[in-house]
Amino acid sequence: MGKALDRIRIQTGDITKLDVDAIVNAANTSLLGGGGVDGAIHRAAGRELEFECRMLDGCNVGDAKITKGYKLPARHIIHTVGPVWQGGGRGEAELLASCYVRSLELAAANDCRSVAFPAISTGVYRYPKDAATEIAVGTVSMIIEQKTMPETVIFCCFDEHMAELYQRTVAALRKG
Repeated sequence: MGKALDRIRIQTGDITKLDVDAIVNAANTSLLGGGGVDGAIHRAAGRELEFECRMLDGCNVGDAKITKGYKLPARHIIHTVGPVWQGGGRGEAELLASCYVRSLELAAANDCRSVAFPAISTGVYRYPKDAATEIAVGTVSMIIEQKTMPETVIFCCFDEHMAELYQRTVAALRKG
């Protein structure tokens, strides 16, 4: 697990500005843009993104689809639909983990050496931040332990509080 954790980076900032092979969009099922990081990515990428997304016919919760990055520094955008928090008894943890698994599978299949994730489902979908962070770090580290691609995974946090949660979670995993 230690080597996998060395491939994880945590930073605060605007995911639309990252020069990586792929950024992950916390999308809604329509894939046509929305609030938060979804709206920011659609605005930064430009109108062509919406046209490509219309051709994808939406996306199920827990799944992911890939598009070009258009006007973004990133070559690709991986759109994944996280679960809305409903108390934890409706398979939310499995669906959230699936978002990370499917996104990493698409990244690897499209030769993405670097991929950046936002904190999926922690905004308007109200997933508890602590639990979501544990799922994100645990799932990503497990997958990249077994795979060589992507080489680097960045958790791009909107604020310092979220970045600290990710740092604590990674540190706890390092201790074992």
